[in-house]
Amino acid sequence: MRRLAWLALVGSLCVLSAACNRSAPEPASVDLPSTNLRLTLVRTATDLFLQRFNLTLKVQRVNGCSTSTDLFPDTGYSGRRNIYLAGKGMIYVVGQFDARVIDPQDCRATLSEFRHLDRQVVFLGSFDVDSEQRWTYIPASQRPEMGFDKR
Repeated sequence: MRRLAWLALVGSLCVLSAACNRSAPEPASVDLPSTNLRLTLVRTATDLFLQRFNLTLKVQRVNGCSTSTDLFPDTGYSGRRNIYLAGKGMIYVVGQFDARVIDPQDCRATLSEFRHLDRQVVFLGSFDVDSEQRWTYIPASQRPEMGFDKR
């Protein structure tokens, strides 16, 4: 009986630990050769059990500038960010609730209203979770552009 209780306790702890979010930052990166930029989006859990994450965008130009900015947090399966190439080499990082415009000349990432974004853009890929729920960059060649749910 005592052995059975011990096994039940160990089994419960294993299930509980698998259900918990890791607090370690999860970086995902992509190099954009046409702009000499490297984008890294770091996702950090803010809740042990709920799908809530802080998101930080880091922009680096090869042999040049770098910057970092906090994005609108993922408050429950809203963390995906689509990446687009716009006119004049500008990069758009678009989420469900926010959009950033990155100027590759000075690495500046500015918050923009959706209505001010160009419509003639090229979809490059997305920062998102893959089929195994790992935070990663998924290029357009592996998955087509996905829109955002309106809630």
